[in-house]
Amino acid sequence: MTGAADIQAVTFGLGDETFAVPVEYVREILDYRETFRIPNGPAWLLGLTDMRGQGVATIDFRVRLGLPATVASPATRILVVDVPLEDRALTLGLVVDRVLEVSSLQRGAIEPAPDIGVAWPSDFIAGMIRRTEGFVVLLDIARIFSAADAGALAAPALAAA
Repeated sequence: MTGAADIQAVTFGLGDETFAVPVEYVREILDYRETFRIPNGPAWLLGLTDMRGQGVATIDFRVRLGLPATVASPATRILVVDVPLEDRALTLGLVVDRVLEVSSLQRGAIEPAPDIGVAWPSDFIAGMIRRTEGFVVLLDIARIFSAADAGALAAPALAAA
């Protein structure tokens, strides 16, 4: 049984690291597919993915977090999330190495993000949860993609339309 203070989160892997995003931001999980490339976007923008007739900007999440890019495998997935911005929600597809599970994370077990020793910006981290097999990094999805990023994503998407 989960407590009122628990966070339901989708956990996923990037390399050897495990990350989590609260379920409330996850729209769906898609099998990986090639994207429709759009020119002049940020390096982490792969292109557009068709999701039932809607073009979804798709991000190489490894590159966005400052990790090296990798080749897609059969386990690679696209995690479709709604990123909350000040004036709207931005729907993005995040390419991740693998989706693990939906977990119940105890809010009281969340530790603050370390200031040093991580390969990605610590302001992207809402906290860390210690598990027997290692840490799970709880991401602050709204801080990873800012309003400026939304503008950068909208310009190439409009150009492709």
